[in-house]
Amino acid sequence: MAAVVWANVDFASYDAVAHPLHFWVNDVGMMFFFALAAKEVFEATLPGGALSSGRQAVSPLMAAVGGMAAPAAIYAGLTLTLGPTELLRGWAIPCATDIAFSAMVARVIFPKGHPAIPFLLLLAIADDALGLLILALFYPSGALSFLALFGLMTAAVLLAFWLRRRQTRSFWPYVLGPGALSWAGLYWGGFHPALALVPIVPFIPHGPRDLGLFEPREDREPYPLNEFEHWWAKPVQFVLLLFGFANAGVPFAQIGPGTYYVLAALLIGKPAGILLFSTGARVLGARLPSGLTVRHLVVVGIVASIGFTVSLFFATAAFPGGPALAETKMGALLSFAAAPLALLVSRLLNGGVDPAAERPATPS
Repeated sequence: MAAVVWANVDFASYDAVAHPLHFWVNDVGMMFFFALAAKEVFEATLPGGALSSGRQAVSPLMAAVGGMAAPAAIYAGLTLTLGPTELLRGWAIPCATDIAFSAMVARVIFPKGHPAIPFLLLLAIADDALGLLILALFYPSGALSFLALFGLMTAAVLLAFWLRRRQTRSFWPYVLGPGALSWAGLYWGGFHPALALVPIVPFIPHGPRDLGLFEPREDREPYPLNEFEHWWAKPVQFVLLLFGFANAGVPFAQIGPGTYYVLAALLIGKPAGILLFSTGARVLGARLPSGLTVRHLVVVGIVASIGFTVSLFFATAAFPGGPALAETKMGALLSFAAAPLALLVSRLLNGGVDPAAERPATPS
């Protein structure tokens, strides 16, 4: 909000303050945000995790794929039909789901313990995993040097493996050694260095099982990967604050086609894709969690339309400074409209307002 107000009052002074932050926030600080996202993805694949078995993972994974494919198709279709075609490079911007804000809105709409909340979180985690892959493959940050990438990345992985073999019980050597080498490999290789800790996270010693999302017992687990999350949880919130400030300052005069394409792709494509692909998963034999109905899926799809953080990051990766970047950034910001829309639709559909009727029975 501060960035938007300041940019619309005096863009030159805002840019003079925000621009120097871009490298330190986007390329360095966001490395820890993506590391925490990678931790959730990795732990969900461990025994007991929601993504640990094919049958268990089909529903949220299919929903995530649909929630990315449909927005990308809508954005690309609008761009190719209405132009300008230079906006096509931003096709991945509406694929994103902001985990933090989506979870916050879901908790307002659905009662505590409702299956829609963990389903949304798993969908968003899978979305982030696919988003990291898209970012690495389709949005290089500069001229590609595979020699630098593979040389330094190989050294990073071998060092992480060696630290794991010698049972290093602190996360710091993994961050300062392999993490730094991985960052340099991505940076000099032409890829986004914010992904540097993603391949290192699985090497940090962790528990043998996934206890579950928001499981209080995890706080007492004495594993370096848990300690990494607890140490960085609050600093990452400050990083996200700076990221929003450094990247969200867009003058309203720069609203244009990119804004409308991103908004349409998010607000229409996300719910449609999630609902369509979840239905397809059920046809293939997958089951929705007990107590989760089609009405809830519609609301979950709208809540997942909040792109904000990752959409902004994709926009900065897709476009250099200019009208295309400003327009698509504004679309990412305005995706917050999904929050009141989801609340309204949930009331109209009665989704999540009657916890006694919707929550599955607990065995006595």
